[in-house]
Amino acid sequence: MSFKDAKNGSVLAVVDVVRTEQISPNFRRITVGGEQLAPLPNHGFDHWFRLFLPQEEGETSFALPNRADMVGYVKYLRMPSATRPHLRNYTVRQLRPEQLELDIDFVVHGDEGIATRWARRTQPGDTVALIDQGKAYDIVPDATHHVLVGDETGLPAIAGILRDLPRDAVGTAFIEIGHPEDTQEVDAPSGFDVQWLVRESGVPGQLALATVRAWHPPTTALSAYLVGEQALAAGARRHLVAAGVPKKSITFSGYWKVGHSH
Repeated sequence: MSFKDAKNGSVLAVVDVVRTEQISPNFRRITVGGEQLAPLPNHGFDHWFRLFLPQEEGETSFALPNRADMVGYVKYLRMPSATRPHLRNYTVRQLRPEQLELDIDFVVHGDEGIATRWARRTQPGDTVALIDQGKAYDIVPDATHHVLVGDETGLPAIAGILRDLPRDAVGTAFIEIGHPEDTQEVDAPSGFDVQWLVRESGVPGQLALATVRAWHPPTTALSAYLVGEQALAAGARRHLVAAGVPKKSITFSGYWKVGHSH
């Protein structure tokens, strides 16, 4: 399994910022809304989308293709660079179809990338666009245990999976965060052990990776989801494969890489 298998969604929504909130030391929640959210499917789990952010100076065109496949991406690249929006990938933290609202959680510590700067300065009324990309996590049909691993960038996806898993699901979640107050309420099945790993120093993702390497996967059928910094996702996958977990039972994605803005 891989994020490359995600469906090429065809719902383009141009929406406005409704409100912003600093929900913890390193997380800023941006709520967007508008009529164009009406056709957006509620995939649940790790529902993700392409997010198009405005230029930091000047005008931005949101006359975008409604697909993020190769043809759509070429059309996007052919837009004039001066007015072409910036493209990033994000996860739905919460979708409220009846209110036509969608929450996006941004990690805003120590990164001065385009998305972080936008999240810090955006105000209600600002415009962005998104293209639906479905969900990436497919539960292994015979799985009797789930393991979900991520740094803070993977928290929204893991929270969505925990919320939407069957209530009798059993598993373990390792979530690395940069501050004790970055923990969030998660609606996990009662059979889940959710472990919050507070990083006091060092490279993001390394604490979670060390924890996974010290963890012994159960001998029963496992369904794994590994996301966040590239070394975390790749290293955790290597550990599980070496422990005997079939590659087809692992969904993984390196969202970002240390030293590169995201």
